[in-house]
Amino acid sequence: MTNPPNPGDLLSRRRKLLYILLLGALTALGPFTIDLYLPAFPALEASLGVTEAQVQLTLAGTTVGFAFGQLVVGPFSDKFGRRTPLILATALHIAASLGAALSTDIATLGVFRVLMGVGAAGGGVVAMAMVRDLFSGYAMVRMFSRMALVNGLAPILAPVIGSQLLLVMPWPGIFVFLAAYGTLVIVAALLLVRETLPPEKRGQSGMTARQRYKALFSDRIFVGLLMVAGFNFGGLFTYLSASPFLFQDVFGFSAQQYGLLFGINSLGIVAGVQTSSRLIRIVPPQWILAAATAWMFLMALLIVVFDQLGLGLWGVMVPLWFYILGTGFMFPCVQVLALASHASQAGTAASLLGAATFLMAGLISPVVGWVGITSAAPMGAVQAACILVAIGALWLVVRPRTVPSIH
Repeated sequence: MTNPPNPGDLLSRRRKLLYILLLGALTALGPFTIDLYLPAFPALEASLGVTEAQVQLTLAGTTVGFAFGQLVVGPFSDKFGRRTPLILATALHIAASLGAALSTDIATLGVFRVLMGVGAAGGGVVAMAMVRDLFSGYAMVRMFSRMALVNGLAPILAPVIGSQLLLVMPWPGIFVFLAAYGTLVIVAALLLVRETLPPEKRGQSGMTARQRYKALFSDRIFVGLLMVAGFNFGGLFTYLSASPFLFQDVFGFSAQQYGLLFGINSLGIVAGVQTSSRLIRIVPPQWILAAATAWMFLMALLIVVFDQLGLGLWGVMVPLWFYILGTGFMFPCVQVLALASHASQAGTAASLLGAATFLMAGLISPVVGWVGITSAAPMGAVQAACILVAIGALWLVVRPRTVPSIH
């Protein structure tokens, strides 16, 4: 008896390419929302007369909004289809972006950044669920890796674009740019994205949203992966929130130099994702996670040690780039393992995965700001702590030897 074909196998090569480009662009809305304004952190601090920690809280608010938005969008998409929640969430993102552009104090900006995070959640969670609707097994791995080539450009281009925008306009212009990006997403969704969850499959399991969440939280491997993914993101967002001040205030970079450095570092994520996606065919993803977390812990420790030894800029940049490379190795492994056994509730599973990562990022990333950014040591220490917890979750909760093989 043979397994039924994936619905995506019936798509033409041209249609598959279109889905890769569109879904990649949809997932890129989240990174653009987060990364585009990073070069403007010092400008926000000066313009609004606030502290570093207060500016970092707007980033934390965005990630928390992104987390809770996914908890709503995911189950909603399982019940009503993928296109409608995508369009509604992105419309909220556009309105909130315009509100952020008009903000004149940090509290108002923070509120609109939370709403921007809620709105940006639609693209990421719906795109992941649509891939799971169409593909499974290694075909799903291939789609995720090809989408990553598209959305991987977001963290590379976003700070570069943001820093260039700051040359010709004040920081509110960055949020107008994000509103324009969201508008393009809605137009693409209306004209080019087809529904991948037909009415007869919506709520097919007969479970309520609460029952779907209960089923997922009853899966030990899934819960462990939520922890691994969350603390991986916590370490990554520690870098995102600390790096604007570390490189611009401590090492004296301009906004444009910082944008270029951020883009180079983001290449590490793309390289990690693409390499990991190919390795999965040879090495089970849980063992890639084991190697990547150990590697990242070592790199985080080297950031602290090299900083204390006074090795300067290169002593931070080199281990940081390799730390970010390890982050990229983890992304496809976590996605595949988390969604492989939950086809009937792909939207809910994707929303929980996204919510865990961004909620943890929002809670952890301000910590380094409260400690103070006078050197790279606090950033490296928080990253090391995050990955140490991820290692514990992998070996004590997921337990790599018990993970079923992927077909």
